[in-house]
Amino acid sequence: MIKDFGRQSLAGLRILLVFTVILGIVYPAAVWGLGRTVHHQTDGQPVTMDGRVVGSGIIGQSFEGDEWFHSRPSPNDYDTLASAPSNLGPSNTDLIAAIEERRAAVAKTESVDPSEVPPDAVTTSGSGLDPHISVAYADIQVDRVAEANGLSASAVRSLVDRFTEGRSLGFLGEPGVNVLRLNVAVKDAATQEAN
Repeated sequence: MIKDFGRQSLAGLRILLVFTVILGIVYPAAVWGLGRTVHHQTDGQPVTMDGRVVGSGIIGQSFEGDEWFHSRPSPNDYDTLASAPSNLGPSNTDLIAAIEERRAAVAKTESVDPSEVPPDAVTTSGSGLDPHISVAYADIQVDRVAEANGLSASAVRSLVDRFTEGRSLGFLGEPGVNVLRLNVAVKDAATQEAN
């Protein structure tokens, strides 16, 4: 009986060691390696400007000032640890007031009629971290950004076209413009224009 217990304990220990190596080392290394070769988002898509990382291509951030394209609002100030929607329903008076306040502010900043302000300019995304804006929201910002950076509106418009990404899988969602990548390109173009 003691011999059986010792043999079973040794067999159990060997199984534990084998599964520890397989599930604790081999499997995670295989998933990591596959992710590095197949999917380009495993590194967070760092975006650089002047040789330093300024953000992630997959996480939104706030931009203030006339020289930048502005992102859509975030209920959590783009805090990745607090990624969540506002949880306010469409009939919530606080949400309605916030949307109207944002609509008026965007209309004033972009010198457009409030009816021309696209929905993503005044509403948050489900995660509060969306790095994209609609083409319509980018379009109403072109003149302001071009003037502030000393660029022609057509040059900035072509950058918007260049950084417009298509629908996911070709049919999901709407085309969107990556704000951080676009802003870096605008700054590069303004620097080249100045030199």
